[in-house]
Amino acid sequence: MLKQLFRKKKLEDVLAVIDKQEHKLEKKLGWFDLTALGIGAIIGTGIFVLTGTAAAGGANHIGAGPALSVSFVITGIACALAALCYAEFASMMPISGSAYTYSYAAFGEVVAWIIGWCLVLEYAIGNIAVAVGWSGYFVDLLRGFDIHLPAWMITDYVTAGHRFAYGTETLIIDTAPKVAGIPIVVNFPAIFINVVVYGLLLIGIKESSRANMMIVVLKLSMVLLFIAVGAAYVKPEFWGHDWNSFAPNGFNGIMTGAALIFFAYIGFDAISTAAEETINPGRDLPRGIIISLAVVTVLYVVVTVVLTGMVDYRTLNVPEPVSFALRSVNADWAAGIISAGAVISITSVLIVFGLGQPRIFYAMSRDGLLPKSLSKVHPKFHTPHVATLITGCFVAFFSGFIDVGQAAELTNIGTLAAFVLVSLGVLVKRYTDPGMHRPFRTPMVHVTAVASALASGYIAYNLPSITWKMFWIWLVVGLTIYFLYGYRKSKLRG
Repeated sequence: MLKQLFRKKKLEDVLAVIDKQEHKLEKKLGWFDLTALGIGAIIGTGIFVLTGTAAAGGANHIGAGPALSVSFVITGIACALAALCYAEFASMMPISGSAYTYSYAAFGEVVAWIIGWCLVLEYAIGNIAVAVGWSGYFVDLLRGFDIHLPAWMITDYVTAGHRFAYGTETLIIDTAPKVAGIPIVVNFPAIFINVVVYGLLLIGIKESSRANMMIVVLKLSMVLLFIAVGAAYVKPEFWGHDWNSFAPNGFNGIMTGAALIFFAYIGFDAISTAAEETINPGRDLPRGIIISLAVVTVLYVVVTVVLTGMVDYRTLNVPEPVSFALRSVNADWAAGIISAGAVISITSVLIVFGLGQPRIFYAMSRDGLLPKSLSKVHPKFHTPHVATLITGCFVAFFSGFIDVGQAAELTNIGTLAAFVLVSLGVLVKRYTDPGMHRPFRTPMVHVTAVASALASGYIAYNLPSITWKMFWIWLVVGLTIYFLYGYRKSKLRG
C-alpha cells in the first residue's frame, strides 16, 4: 500500500496528456498576458488593506513601523526564491495543475493530493477573503454617493456574531430579518462579485484575460497616482532619525510585518495554472512569473516608503490606509480615486484566483482522483466549465458568511505548504530526472530551493496556532476523501 501511495507520474506521461484532443484547452496566452495575470493576482487586498496594520501594529501583533519597506523586501525575496522554483517546474511541465502536478511527478500521488487539497485553501478560500475585502471597499464607494445598504446585507455572520457578543455593535443582529427566530446576516456584495467573476470565467480565458488586462492598467495607474501625489507630501521625519525610530520594534517587528504582508504576495503562482493555455510555455511562463513578481515588489516598496513618509505610522491601523493617508494631507480628490481603484484592483485578484482553482480540480479529475465530470471542457468556450461552476458556487456561498481574517490565515498556510513542497520538488527532480529538458533552470538550485523551503516554512511557523489546528482538520478531511475515492479511482492504480 505504501508503494501505491507514493506512485509517481512519469514526466513523459504528464506531457502526453496535452496531446489528447478531448482534454485540450485552447492556447491563447503570451508572456504579456501572463505578466498581467500575475500583477492582477498579486496587487490587491494586501497592499490596500494590510499595509496599515503591518506598520502600526494591532491588538495581537507588533508593527514594523517605517521599516515595513524592509519587510516587503524580505517577503519579496522569499517569494522570488519560490518563483524561481515554480518557473523551472512550469517550463518542464506546461500543464494545468500547478504545484499539484509538479508534486505528482516529484513525490508521488498522496503528496500531490495533499498539495492539491492545500491549493483549495489558496485559490478558493483565498477568493473568499478577497471577495469580503472587495465588499468593504465597494460599500465605502457607495457611501460616497450617499447610498447606504442595511448592515445585515454587508456583514458576514461571524463578524456580526463577534460584534454582538462583545457588545461593540448589536444593531446588525437586532435589525436583521429573521427566519424561525434566526437572524439573516449575509455579505451580499461578496456573493454578487463572485457570481459575476465566475460567470466571466465560464465564457473563456481570453475574454477574462482581456478584462483582467484592462483592470491591471487601471490598477497600476492608481498605484502610480498615489506615489506621485503622496511623494509631494512626504516628510522625512516620519521615517525616523535613527534605526530605533525607523524600526521601533526591531527585527521582531520587521519579521512580524513580513509574515502579515505575505498575503500581499500571494498570486504569482497562479500563472502556472494556465500553462496549457500558453502559446510558448517554456519561454513565457518563467518570464511571466519573474517579471510580475519583480514589478510588484518594486511598487510595494515605493508605496510603503511614501505611505510611511506621509503620516505617523502609528495612525495607519485603519482598513483603508492608502486613502487615509491621502485624506490626512487633504488630498481628498485622490483618495476618492484610490478608493475606486481598490475596488478595481481587488476584482482582478478575484479573476486570477478564480482562474486557478477550477484548473486544479481539472488536473486532479483528469488523473482520476476526482470525478471525471470535473475535467470536462466546454465545446464552445474551451473552459473547464463544470469545475468552474462548482468552484464558483462554493466560493460565492461561503463568501457571504465567513470572516475575512479566518479566510486569509487559511489561505496563507495552504499557499506556504505548496511553496515548501514545490521548492523541494525541484531539487528532487534534479536527481531523479537529471536529463529532463528544462527550458528554464533554477539558478544555484541547491541553495535556492533549500532557502525557499526554509523561508516559507519559517513564515508558516509564525502563523497563529488556531490556523494550524484548522489546517490539520482540513488535511484529515482531504485525506479521508482521497482514501474513499481518489486512491481507488486513480489512473495509476494497478
